[in-house]
Amino acid sequence: MQCFVYRSTRRPDTYLFVPDADDFEDVPAALREHLGRLELAMELELTPERQLARTDGRTVMDHFERDGFYIQLPEQWWTPG
Repeated sequence: MQCFVYRSTRRPDTYLFVPDADDFEDVPAALREHLGRLELAMELELTPERQLARTDGRTVMDHFERDGFYIQLPEQWWTPG
């Protein structure tokens, strides 16, 4: 399955994955506003076995089926306490 990954111009290290290019219909308006302008970062072939930077293909595909998109947030660089 094709997957299109967009970089948020407002939130560093935040990426939005969608199954169709430039199709953000399933992404809630509040989230789109929070992300700011989106820039296409890459297009890739997604398989359940494919390992991505912070997740795997199966997880992204499950989110596509349930939500229509997947959001990758930055890692937390601090530990509370």
